[in-house]
Amino acid sequence: MEREFTPQEKPEAAGDAPQGMGTLALAPWEGPAILLVDLDAFFASVEQLDHPGWRGKPVIVGGDADRHGVVSTASYEARAFGVHSAMPSSTARRLCPQAIWTRGHFDRYREVSNAIMGILRDETPHVQQVSIDEAFLDVSPTAVNREHPVDIAARIQRRVEELGVTCSVGVGTSKTVAKIASDMDKPRGLTVVYPGGERDFLAPLPVRAMSGIGAAAEEKLRARGIRTLGQLADAGEEALVRLFGKNGRTMHVRALGGDDAPVEADDEVKSVSNEMTFAVDLTTREDVEAALATIAAKVGRRLRRKGLAGRTLSVRVRFADRSVRSVQRQLPRPTDDELAYTPILYRMVRELWHPGTPVRLLGVGMSGFADGRAVQESLFPVEEVAPSPDDVEPAVADAGKRRGLIAATDAVKDRFGETAVRFGRELRGEDNTTGSASKNPADYK
Repeated sequence: MEREFTPQEKPEAAGDAPQGMGTLALAPWEGPAILLVDLDAFFASVEQLDHPGWRGKPVIVGGDADRHGVVSTASYEARAFGVHSAMPSSTARRLCPQAIWTRGHFDRYREVSNAIMGILRDETPHVQQVSIDEAFLDVSPTAVNREHPVDIAARIQRRVEELGVTCSVGVGTSKTVAKIASDMDKPRGLTVVYPGGERDFLAPLPVRAMSGIGAAAEEKLRARGIRTLGQLADAGEEALVRLFGKNGRTMHVRALGGDDAPVEADDEVKSVSNEMTFAVDLTTREDVEAALATIAAKVGRRLRRKGLAGRTLSVRVRFADRSVRSVQRQLPRPTDDELAYTPILYRMVRELWHPGTPVRLLGVGMSGFADGRAVQESLFPVEEVAPSPDDVEPAVADAGKRRGLIAATDAVKDRFGETAVRFGRELRGEDNTTGSASKNPADYK
């Protein structure tokens, strides 16, 4: 059976209830227990924490309204006016002209996020951070630890609130159920779906409530009369596999409340990426290549800081009409050297784009870290796989000189900051960004 607890009715850990509030009896929990901890309006909440005069007022963290910016996070006061994440900043400004705007303080967000992730790891080593403000935990009862999952969730909420921000938690038997439950009662919500209650909880919800079902998949399902997760479960695995291939099986399992995916440890990095959205669309080869060089340098630096070298290089392009194309290449050997792979990026982007076509966003990613072999999971939805790049010359031919140059620039950045030293090409478009921020955890570690 599913139960939603209001903020005033949150179950307290046994022996730790506030004075005057009795401990609620909790039904026994047998089997897997997964939590999804979702920080409420995180960026905006940190801004309100650090600016007491902003509390209770609409706050928007996002890019410039006049420069193709988008909303990263809106406080709940701003959401009351219809503002939401990923909305164009120009629309948000029209809906809530009185809002307080900030482009964000991402070092501060990372600091608060790291403190919260530390709290989660105090509770269990089985933590999978999926973004700067969201993480799964496996708190399944064991023979050694019989603490009730709901008690753990309630304690996490209290400890997070002591830091000055709040979170909503979903408790279920799978990642799918926990994720959906975490969205049911925000902010400060605690929604519990007990073992055996998954089907009743999911059945009335729209299919888009489940991760992995986007607009195109929803349209396919609606054309066949499938609008709810209950109808999706009843459609049967065979029919869904015919419609969506292997993803159809995953949809069916999740619609029944199951989930094949375990909670994976944070240290299993599958990709390192960075992307940049432009205030003024790029149309020339010089500007596109300069932007790729800048993004590639950030990816290379993150690879080196993580001690990783990858073999699968990816490029993503979003055009002014919002269409997206991507391409990836398998490199002959693992690398963390942007001076070697940046010329490869130049060739890759030519397969997706022609000069004169407006480019709104560029992204670069590296994956394929395990034993030098390519990882099957691509960073981006890949349309094409390019041929071997053996014939592409590095920006600096001598490998020893490249490593020396990279080591020197890394040392300067470590001491004086990321902008202390840059190559000339990286300066070309430094003022042509929207100020919008990603929640990709790789961008904050």
